[in-house]
Amino acid sequence: MRSTHAAVAPPAGDADGAAESHSAQGGQSLRTRSQHQRRKRIVQAAAALASRGGVEAMQMRTVAERAGVALGTLYRYFPSKMDLVVAVVGEELDLLESSIERRPPGAVTPASRAVDVLMRATRGLMREPELADALIRSLIMADVETPFGDRMTGLLLRVSADGLTLESAGEEQIDLAGSLSSVWVQELLEMLRGRRTYEQIQRRIETAAARLFADF
Repeated sequence: MRSTHAAVAPPAGDADGAAESHSAQGGQSLRTRSQHQRRKRIVQAAAALASRGGVEAMQMRTVAERAGVALGTLYRYFPSKMDLVVAVVGEELDLLESSIERRPPGAVTPASRAVDVLMRATRGLMREPELADALIRSLIMADVETPFGDRMTGLLLRVSADGLTLESAGEEQIDLAGSLSSVWVQELLEMLRGRRTYEQIQRRIETAAARLFADF
C-alpha cells in the first residue's frame, strides 16, 4: 500500500537545490518501489505456474507473459530459471518467518520448538504439493547458491535457542541445526513421493530433534 508524504519546506536560500534533491529522491523511491513490485509480480507468476506444472511449467517466456513484463526485463531480474526458483523459495521462507514472528512456538524444549517450526513449514508447503516438489527437487540439483539451507538452519537456531544466530552459534550447534533441516528435507521428499504420511514425518522429525537438540 502506497503512503503519502507531506511536503517539507526547504531552508531559506536553498529552495532550488532542495527541490531538485527532493525530486531526485522521490523519483528514486518511486523507481525502487516499482522495481520491487515488478519483481514480486514475477516471483508470484513463477510460483503459480510451478504449483500447477512443476518447474517444467516455469518457462521464462510464460512467466514473463503471466507477470506482464517483457522477456528482457525478466532476464534482468533473473538471469536463469534456477535464479527464479531460488527467488520463489525465498518468498516461501519469508512467509514462514513471518508466520513464526506472528505466532512463535510456545513449546518448552528447544527440540519441541524446532519440531513446531518444521511441521508448520510442512503444512505450508503441502498446501501446494507440486510447487513443494518442484522447489525441493530443484534446490537439491541447483548449481547456484541457494538461501534455503542457511535460512532454515538460522530459523531453527533462533526459535530453539532463544535468539541464537548463525553468527553467534558454535560450530556444533550450526551442524546440529543443519542436520535436522536436512532430515526434514529428505522426509518431505519421501512424503511427496507418497512414501510417508504426515504423521510419520512428524514422528521422525520429533525423534531426530530429540536426539540432535538434546544439549541445546
